[in-house]
Amino acid sequence: MKTKLQVFSLLLLSCFTLSCSKDDDPSGGGSDNETTDVYVVGYESNGVHNIAKVWKNGTATSLTNGATNAEAVSIYIANEDVYIGGFEHNGTVNVATLWKNGVKTPLTNGTTNAYVFSVFVSGTDVYAAGRVNNGSKNVATVWKNGVAMPLTDGVNSAGLQSIFVSGNDIFTAGYENNGTKNVAMVWKNGVAMPLTDGANNASAQSIHVLGNDIYTVGQEQNGSINVALLWKNGVKTTLTNGTFQARASSVFISGDDLYVVGSDGFKVNLWKNGVVNSITDGNTFADGRSVYISENDTYVVGYERPDTKNIAMLWKNGIRQPLTDGSNDAYAYTVFVHTH
Repeated sequence: MKTKLQVFSLLLLSCFTLSCSKDDDPSGGGSDNETTDVYVVGYESNGVHNIAKVWKNGTATSLTNGATNAEAVSIYIANEDVYIGGFEHNGTVNVATLWKNGVKTPLTNGTTNAYVFSVFVSGTDVYAAGRVNNGSKNVATVWKNGVAMPLTDGVNSAGLQSIFVSGNDIFTAGYENNGTKNVAMVWKNGVAMPLTDGANNASAQSIHVLGNDIYTVGQEQNGSINVALLWKNGVKTTLTNGTFQARASSVFISGDDLYVVGSDGFKVNLWKNGVVNSITDGNTFADGRSVYISENDTYVVGYERPDTKNIAMLWKNGIRQPLTDGSNDAYAYTVFVHTH
């Protein structure tokens, strides 16, 4: 069911759990000898600071020691190497950070705040996307093999939330301020393509490319309410009706099916080809941040807040699998499924 381009663009991965990528054939049947590992990244507080964490099949590994705040936001696996992007506070500012197999590499010099929100691997090239503060404004930034490539001039604030590489083309999604409002944006090889007209605040959260089609999700403000949106090649589809605060956080394509996960009010929603299914009942606050499809199984991560603490959560085929016990705040940002 996959096109040749999808197989090519994703073959380079050994399916890891988060938003941007998949294995050679994540939606098809595997051999009996294959092992499937589910990775989730996020953070858990130690009561004082947030600790960047990765969960493999539900077992947590800390990436930081808890002396300062840190968060793991995105994950990608290629050739059995695990790449995680996020940030760690150095006592003064947040430092954009990449971990490869648990070994930390700072991407910025620690003089101004900087963040990685998305990672992607294509061939031997490792990409990260996020933002760097220039002292007064945020600059949308891509790092290729550790080298920063600013996409905006720093006159107005901008940031990247997602990156996807298809062939020789680099696609990123995020926002750029027009002086008064944030405009949802896609950049192709650094060339900006606005998704909204700038009349209302908006942001793109996730991007996926298949063939000549560019799929992006995010939200746009309608009065005081954020509405979840999907764009296909810049054409907008509204996913929520504006009754509750909403956001579309992650987009994933498997075979002929298009999946979007996000939130609408207190509910975590999964849209499959435009048809919505609520994963949670809305009785407690919850948020869905990432979706991944593998072997006909659907993985969604985010958090639930039954009382005063957020619980990092994985839902597999709609069944909740808590990653933390609720004693401290925790959050799951991205899921990646690795079959090997």
